[in-house]
This record gives sequence, C-alpha cells and structure tokens, in this order.
Amino acid sequence: MTDKKLISSGSPFEKSAAYSRAIRQGDFVHVSGTTGYDYSTMTMPEDVKEQTRNCLATIEKFLKEGDATLADVVRARYYVTSREYVTPVFEVLGEVFAGINPTATMIVCELVNDEMKVEIEVMAQTA
Repeated sequence: MTDKKLISSGSPFEKSAAYSRAIRQGDFVHVSGTTGYDYSTMTMPEDVKEQTRNCLATIEKFLKEGDATLADVVRARYYVTSREYVTPVFEVLGEVFAGINPTATMIVCELVNDEMKVEIEVMAQTA
C-alpha cells in the first residue's frame, strides 16, 4: 500500500472527531468536507456565494499541502442547506471549475450549524 500522508489544519475538531483535513495517498488527495468560514477573521459570511468562495480557498490551501491544485480535482461533492442556494453556488463553481469539469454531486441537506449554507469536499488526482 502507498504511504498515506495526513494533513491537518490544527483544528480541535479534527482531534475530537478523529479526522484529517486532507489525506495524500498515492496520486490522490482527498479533502474533507469544508464549510465557508473565513479563517482570517474566524467569521462565517451570510452570503452563500462568499461561503462557497471561502470553501474553495480553504480547499485550495490543503490541496497545495498535498501537492495538488484545483486543476487536479476529479470528484466534488456539494452540500447546500436549501434548493435556493444551488444556482448561486453553481455560479461560483462555474467560475472556478470551468475547463476542469470534475464529476460532481449536489445534495440538499442540513449542516452542523445553522449559519453554514454550503459544504464542499473534493478528491484530486495528480498523475
């Protein structure tokens, strides 16, 4: 089996829930579900498009730690808390993933906190 590299953000949630922010194994980088917090201000924007941009910025950071980029994403899962958020989230995804076109799933569901409107997880392949 290929070596597995655990990538941590240092969040206490990772320890309490026993998960990694990302894992690099072989040519794949898996990034855990990521919500729209702005980690520079430790705030959650109200706007779902801003939350989506924050999700993708965080994901991009941890892909980089796993030696991958957004261009390497081959699979994405999107979770939104309302059908009304699908179109605005798609607008941001269309900007970011144009030409990359990963396989994708969109699910309408509840998230852990009411302020969270979107959560994104991805898998990238580098070779």
